[in-house]
Amino acid sequence: MASNIDFLRERVSNLLHGDKLIWLITSFIALMSVLVVYSSSEALSARAAANVSSSSFLLKHVVLLVFSMCIMYGVHLVNFSKYARWSAILLTFVVIPLLIYTLLFGVNINDARRWIRIPFVGITVQSSDFAKIVLIAYVSRTLALMQERTVSLGELMGPVLSVCGLIAPADLSTSVTLFMTCVLLMLVGKVPLRDVFSLFMLGIGLFACLIILADWLPSIRVDTWASRLYDFISGDSKVSDQVEQAKMAIAKGGFLGVGPGNGTQAHFLPNAYSDYIYCIIVEEYGFVGGAVVVILYAALLVRCIRLVTRSEKPFGAMLAAGLGFGIIMQAFIHMAVNVNLLPVTGLTLPFMSMGGTSLTFTGMALGIILNVSKQVEEAANAE
Repeated sequence: MASNIDFLRERVSNLLHGDKLIWLITSFIALMSVLVVYSSSEALSARAAANVSSSSFLLKHVVLLVFSMCIMYGVHLVNFSKYARWSAILLTFVVIPLLIYTLLFGVNINDARRWIRIPFVGITVQSSDFAKIVLIAYVSRTLALMQERTVSLGELMGPVLSVCGLIAPADLSTSVTLFMTCVLLMLVGKVPLRDVFSLFMLGIGLFACLIILADWLPSIRVDTWASRLYDFISGDSKVSDQVEQAKMAIAKGGFLGVGPGNGTQAHFLPNAYSDYIYCIIVEEYGFVGGAVVVILYAALLVRCIRLVTRSEKPFGAMLAAGLGFGIIMQAFIHMAVNVNLLPVTGLTLPFMSMGGTSLTFTGMALGIILNVSKQVEEAANAE
């Protein structure tokens, strides 16, 4: 029996490189995602168009989840150092033109141009998810170069402000999350505080410019930002109805929850399995289920920080930290919105909410983190 266990452990170790705890955390998050979608697929079917079976939602989600994990596995085999060379090229020739195209000609869903439609396939992709990974890789590369030679501050700040500024008009929450991730990276990279403060003030100035330009550019959703902030403070609007439904879901959950498939708030919450999936988890699995989710993401953050302290290459340390910060910050903002600690944002819960683009690029980010941990382990074993 012991030999069989050792053989299985060896096989898993040969297939899955890098931090095994990150693999375990990711798998557990994915499993919880499938359980929530499975137990509540009837509500999804009822909210969809006619003749859509409940099982089709589960099948679609499982296929996307498996595809994302395949992406994660493939990416974790690619040496992370290659992203240092690719990031500047992708940022200049792919990301910025793509964000401009999305802002001008993207698919308009819920009065926001966040998506582009792939020709001949009909699939919509949220370009900001790809932009996040490339910008974090670029900032990590620049911070690593700063430790070896002099790099102008504009070389770092310009791309951050450009990318965040292009994302903000249609998706302010993603833009702010990405901007704060870059600020945290600068602090980890030991950039002088005066320079970090300068970037922060430039970001505030950019936000003020967007508000001013909103009178001439309708694509800048200042009215939406203002109404959501007002709704959060006053609690008096249609948006507050979904906040009340979210509160009811959490209240019904209690300590142990109403049980898988017994939740009812999914029938009333818009985008329950993307923007408000944490509420559904708490309703069905209670305080215990909600706490498990918090612990999972907190443990993922700890493992990413551990890579920062162990990585011998500055770029690897910055890359793991930046991608880890981005995932965890988005997760905790999502949960804070769901329990009404922050205004409504529309951010998904990484690797748990439904949505192909979010799942795919989160899987890619996790794959890069795993490759950094793989390189760290190989360096430690070589000593």
